Amino acid sequence: MERRTMGAGALAVGAVGLGCMPMSWAYSGSRQRGEESLRAVHRALDAGSSLLDTADMYGPFTNELLVGRVLKERRADAFVSTKVGLLVGEQHIVANGRPGYVRRACDASLRRLQTDVIDLYQLHRADPEVPVEETWGAMAELVRAGKVRALGLCAVGARGGRRSGGGLHDATIKQLRRVQQVFPVSAVEAELSVWSPEALESLLPWCEARGVGFLAAMPLGNGFLTGTLTPGEGFEPDDVRARHPRFTAEMMAANQPIVAGLRRVAARHGEDVTPAQVALAWVLAQGRHVIPVPGTKRERWAAENAAAAGLSLTPQDLAEISRLPGARGSWE
Repeated sequence: MERRTMGAGALAVGAVGLGCMPMSWAYSGSRQRGEESLRAVHRALDAGSSLLDTADMYGPFTNELLVGRVLKERRADAFVSTKVGLLVGEQHIVANGRPGYVRRACDASLRRLQTDVIDLYQLHRADPEVPVEETWGAMAELVRAGKVRALGLCAVGARGGRRSGGGLHDATIKQLRRVQQVFPVSAVEAELSVWSPEALESLLPWCEARGVGFLAAMPLGNGFLTGTLTPGEGFEPDDVRARHPRFTAEMMAANQPIVAGLRRVAARHGEDVTPAQVALAWVLAQGRHVIPVPGTKRERWAAENAAAAGLSLTPQDLAEISRLPGARGSWE
């Protein structure tokens, strides 16, 4: 697989990563099976998808434990990214950016991941009670201590619909400017997909201008852009899509033209090419510093997603995708 670099340290990873969150958190709990998830991680690594994206809050903790089982066997094949800064309670999630907590959380993640170094340590969310410079400074100390190789920041801000003009990522860019004064940012993780392209307006150019890697979260639109979901089929109560404004039966039906457009493009590239692969290839085409991180817990989808790295879209394909209608949500 093609490799892409991020940050001043030119950290190299496979062009398509693997989001491990669905294996333990946020999607259809009844379908989460440890052994199947382990096979998915191994298949991704076999295909060159070296970046494994996890977080201590996923599960919580169980996702890192699962990834750790793979790292124990194949640490040299993997680039591990995990996150700090959020604590999960019974019915709530709170931020904690106190330096002492950051240090303890890193040590705990290292134990669960069964490794002596984290390749990319990301701040999940800034703590409003702690200056972000203090949190970032504690993370920088972990780099100097040899426990972490590079630092990243997850984008602030709620999911929005397509919006014209700037503004959606202003808060993230302000944070980035502040923490850059303390220690270099190697990567930013934010949503980017055919149906959520807002990062193209300001956040992606900011990263490109500074050599900062961009990890594209949810590049398959929470599964919608794969074309495998049936409108009205419903979701389990613990599935984030059960409360998502784009996943009501009405809106899933209304947004089918987006999937149909991806199918048309896929058909031009061969009968084995899927809408999901076209969606990932579109993300890859947004810049050499962009690494899509599709999440899955299935071996089959991990292999399919990795294969998207070999799909090159033509100018005609990109133009057609740019003309697809914007995604609609039930709140609009």
